[in-house]
Amino acid sequence: MTVPLSCLLGFAVWTHLVLMTTIGVHRWTQVLTGRAPIHAFRADRPEGPGWYRRAMRAHANCVENLPVFGAVVVTATLSGAGASLLAHLSVATLAARVCQSVVHIAFVETARTVSIRFTFFTVQVFAMLTMAFLVVGTR
Repeated sequence: MTVPLSCLLGFAVWTHLVLMTTIGVHRWTQVLTGRAPIHAFRADRPEGPGWYRRAMRAHANCVENLPVFGAVVVTATLSGAGASLLAHLSVATLAARVCQSVVHIAFVETARTVSIRFTFFTVQVFAMLTMAFLVVGTR
């Protein structure tokens, strides 16, 4: 398996880990201790503690970006574009995604934490666009 494909798999695993270790733990704890029925968790309104709401948004961010990263990695891998640079950019994308999620969940939103999150997001966008340009350049 190539490094970019490994990073794609890592991104998918990270997306599920964010779901299970935050949202899942919170919801199942509430249900299993009798503090909430299983149908009490609505997606159409904010509820729960701040970290839980941030975890929901962090998970949504992962879900939104996973198919984009997947498309870029699969296309780049199939095209044989700059393997070494592609590997580095894939690792940077995954690392920035993990950091963005951790900052999003662990820290209350302030101007500083939002700026840090945005910086990690920018790294991901730059890396994915560079990967896409590598593919176009190999044609």
